[in-house]
Amino acid sequence: MPARILSIGTALPATSVPQQDLRAFFADQPDATRLTRRLIGAAFDAAGIETRHSALTGLGGTPDGVFVGEGNTLLSPTTGTRNELYRQSAPELATEAGRRALTEAELAPSQVTHVVTVSCTGFFAPGLDFRLIRDLGLPPTVERSHLGFMGCAAALPALRTASQITAAQPEAVVLVVCVELCSLHIREASDAEQIVAASVFADGAAAAVVTADENLGTPGGITLERFGTALTNEGESDMVWTIGDHGFNMRLSAEVPRIIGREIRAAVDRFLGDQPAPARWAVHPGGRSVLDRVEAGLRLEPTALDASRAVLRDHGNMSSATILFILRQLLTDPTVSGRIAALAFGPGLTVESALLHKTR
Repeated sequence: MPARILSIGTALPATSVPQQDLRAFFADQPDATRLTRRLIGAAFDAAGIETRHSALTGLGGTPDGVFVGEGNTLLSPTTGTRNELYRQSAPELATEAGRRALTEAELAPSQVTHVVTVSCTGFFAPGLDFRLIRDLGLPPTVERSHLGFMGCAAALPALRTASQITAAQPEAVVLVVCVELCSLHIREASDAEQIVAASVFADGAAAAVVTADENLGTPGGITLERFGTALTNEGESDMVWTIGDHGFNMRLSAEVPRIIGREIRAAVDRFLGDQPAPARWAVHPGGRSVLDRVEAGLRLEPTALDASRAVLRDHGNMSSATILFILRQLLTDPTVSGRIAALAFGPGLTVESALLHKTR
């Protein structure tokens, strides 16, 4: 039997900030020039986002003295300080998402045999996989894998890994957990690329329970039929994620949506082959312009990306966790059934694809 996603659980930090408040926060920084403020206004207004969540309580309007000082001034803590907050905050979010996923799957923690964790916004050891075993009460014999620093596309390789595990061990129960705290790496928006990054990235966690055993857990779900991956012919320097002294540095050039628009048709045609395109799509919303380019490049119906646009609107771009938020919307929507195509984009540029099938 092919692997299927039984359930998807999600978790968000307590601090919720309207997009317009974040727009004002960055535009009001002391060193923001008139041109910078104009670029901030344009980027934030065009992002297609209404609300984002953050692990940074200072963004909620109360200065924390670490990231946000008096007068709502953006501070510049070291990478060590940022990573320590990741170590403190990421495991709790990951555990919350995992617990919700197991509850909805109607499985006990003792039934989990494998854990696959995903993150690109922080590091520590023993890491998220260790903490999940301890905090969820999973068996100490659980086999662990971690996909790190693969960026926004990493959830699909994680699901592919879960599918490969269950193909080799049909009785396996795999817990896939993505957690990203992108806002830990905010910095003063001083150029166009930093402004674009500041306008879209947010924090969140999501977990999926995957098994090929049809006798386990809740019936139905989303079947994982097959996966694909491709590197685009250009874009290696247009989406880049490196480590600096004051956080991780994201380079996200204006060429990214245009490259995706030019390359997406060929990548999807190679993946689908002679099969017809599904009516439902789960596309990682790197930003509204990315979704617009995918919709135009694949000539999709306007409703095909409704779930992707809704997650972008309500939560922003949570890097790897975002595609699982979208799949959860499709999984829990009683009107959705049949084939689903999933696409996610990562540094490189990398295009990750999955062909899925939802049964009620």
